Amino acid sequence: MQVFKKKSALKHYLSFIKEQNQQIGFVPTMGALHNGHLSLIEASKKNNDITVVSIFVNPTQFDNKEDLKKYPKTLEKDLALLKTANCDIIFTPTAEEIYDNHIDSSSFSFDGLEDQMEGKFRSGHFNGMATIVQKFFEIVAPTNCYFGEKDFQQLQIVQKLVQKNNIPVHIVGCPIFREKDGLAMSSRNARLTKEERTAVPFIYETLKKIKKKLSENTINETLLFVENQFAKHPVLSLEYITIAEEKTLLTPEKLDVAKKHRAFIAVNAGMIRLIDNISL
Repeated sequence: MQVFKKKSALKHYLSFIKEQNQQIGFVPTMGALHNGHLSLIEASKKNNDITVVSIFVNPTQFDNKEDLKKYPKTLEKDLALLKTANCDIIFTPTAEEIYDNHIDSSSFSFDGLEDQMEGKFRSGHFNGMATIVQKFFEIVAPTNCYFGEKDFQQLQIVQKLVQKNNIPVHIVGCPIFREKDGLAMSSRNARLTKEERTAVPFIYETLKKIKKKLSENTINETLLFVENQFAKHPVLSLEYITIAEEKTLLTPEKLDVAKKHRAFIAVNAGMIRLIDNISL
């Protein structure tokens, strides 16, 4: 396992890999690694000659500076975990290194994908996310790049970024990795109090009920059911619930059996914000 902090050194090393026509898999992370991340790495290792993992908490995608400040940073633990996972290359740049001392995001248009759900509640988030992903693609130039479907809107936007900019990388979406009680794995879970951790499986339990509700009710009636469920909850507060078509992320008047749909949710457990989704 080799660790790089400078992008020039990483690009130089990877140039030799590419000269040998080897496939490079890339897993971008913000650290505080868990089994969900390891599942992405495992998928990359199965289908590529070399796997690169980045650990970088990207400041430009945080609209809440307090959230950025409190985001868990466990680099030594992460490196030990990646060594156990037999990861090939780790990239751990500073913000100054990756942004050339000018920490700012570019502006993008993703044909409206960025205006839905997370885009409504996290100002500038997707500009910051797309900026760092594009920078990583320029440095790593991977054959395949792996993202978890928990951040499904992010996955769709990265697909659009690649498409609109003709970036030669294949984007691979991987299934949501869950705890035994159904909670979607997230680095933020480590910040939950004991009471909050006991409460949060309610999120996935409610998502699963949506499937049955939709077979008997309209979309609006189903969304109202979810809102009422959370209105009565003593610990969790609902930020949004929406049912959307996967490609456009727009909510239809009714489900079209010829298209794929998902239910998307964002919930606050105290100061911790969690998102999840389920295929319908």
